[in-house]
Amino acid sequence: MTFLLYLLVGAFAGVLAGLFGIGGGMVIVPVLIISFTAAGISPEVMTHMAVATSLTTIVFTSISSVHEHHSKGAIDWSIVRSMTFGIVVGTALGVAFISEVPGPVLQIIIGVFALLVAAKMFSGWEPPGSGARPSAKGFMTAGSMIGFGSSWFGIGGGTFTVPYLSWMRFDMRQAVATSAACGIPIALTGAVANVAAGWDNELLPSGATGYIYWPAVVGIALTSVPFARVGAKLAHRLDAALLKKLFAVLLCVVGIRFIFFS
Repeated sequence: MTFLLYLLVGAFAGVLAGLFGIGGGMVIVPVLIISFTAAGISPEVMTHMAVATSLTTIVFTSISSVHEHHSKGAIDWSIVRSMTFGIVVGTALGVAFISEVPGPVLQIIIGVFALLVAAKMFSGWEPPGSGARPSAKGFMTAGSMIGFGSSWFGIGGGTFTVPYLSWMRFDMRQAVATSAACGIPIALTGAVANVAAGWDNELLPSGATGYIYWPAVVGIALTSVPFARVGAKLAHRLDAALLKKLFAVLLCVVGIRFIFFS
């Protein structure tokens, strides 16, 4: 039943990754925390495991989503290259910081973040466009901030990258596609850093390498990869406004649960 849950979560997360460019982590992390709690995994490590495992699954989801977006010529690879170094540094630093945060405290932080994302998605607010693109150094700095934040919440960075690119006056479809490509270095760096951060932790269950829990990675990746391509195709066909509002309601439930019942 637990593996079936991972398959279902992967399908849902994959569609979200392709449709919104958010990597699916905002769904994966809460479900993993709930499943790890039911499995009796220590509260001190289960939230870190959920974040690390989510980042690892996003490697596969992002590759699938990027393939579909690239086939439609929607990714600005020059921006991805400019941001990648900053993303790698920021993500690695984020993992180093998060490893020192107690699990229950991290759950509350994730809950607050979920409510903030829900408010943004439900309102449809987007930052006003600047009209001017920064230098390569500016994109690198933005990448480091996006990587740092993403590593805390187990996400592919789309929650930060898409608004940032919209502020740069990117077309929304191009912003989503480019964000999906930026999710690959975030996820790869986060996965490697979380293996190192949790390597010697004696509270980790069997099946884990560092903070990454491989049974969940396998289950989620099996369905997230094909469904990310479905979501990417839908992103080029549908008005996602209603879907965003429904997803925002789900995030509100997640946020309230983590803040008041963690």
